[in-house]
Amino acid sequence: MVTTRLTMNPNDPVAVAVVDAIHSGDLETLKRLLRGNPGLAAAWIADNAGEERIARSLLHVVTDWPGHFPNGALTVAVLVDAGADVNATFVGSHSETPLHWAASSDDVEVLDALLDAGADIEATGGVIGGGTPLADARAFKQWRAAYRLVERGARVTLNDAATLGLMDRVESFFTADPPPSNVDVSRAFWGACHGSRLACAMFLLDRGADLNWIPDWEKLSPLDAARRSDSNELVHWLRSQGAKSAEELG
Repeated sequence: MVTTRLTMNPNDPVAVAVVDAIHSGDLETLKRLLRGNPGLAAAWIADNAGEERIARSLLHVVTDWPGHFPNGALTVAVLVDAGADVNATFVGSHSETPLHWAASSDDVEVLDALLDAGADIEATGGVIGGGTPLADARAFKQWRAAYRLVERGARVTLNDAATLGLMDRVESFFTADPPPSNVDVSRAFWGACHGSRLACAMFLLDRGADLNWIPDWEKLSPLDAARRSDSNELVHWLRSQGAKSAEELG
């Protein structure tokens, strides 16, 4: 049997009411709306963004930027209990799950609620290279969420470990067979500078990282990344090693 998923315009009165209830943490109104509108928990709110058609689930509403809405974790539980798909993917230029959005907002309580409800910690489709929630948290410097995802068992790449300053994990990659590639080491070095992790940066440079490696997602050298993070000690050390800005590199 084919089921039809409810899709609402954002100006639909029910859509307006449910979004207001979620963002205000009004659990009683949310429950009343769910009882009175069958299928609402699994509904999509769809709209046009320019020429692009986008759609998000109600769990995306809970985790939407800036996150940290009142009763967020309880709201997740209410929606999941009513039939919301904890791994629903955004429809648009990416396919992020609500867990991606909670990670990007550093909303640890909601992140935990989603994981407790069965969210896939390794879900792909993120705005950061199609990656996982941890990739989002790491890239956006949402440190509490990033460390919590690691605690909850997220797979940690060399780049993740270096950006988060997990020195023991960084070292462990170099005892593996095969060891990290030169590109992986340079990417992790850039991540260490992005995350203001001097010890990791020093370790990775000693293992062949390109001092002036520039990623394909933004034209910033490791020195630029450290400057953006206001990491003066790291900037001073990079300069002492001969690091240059992207502008200097041309």
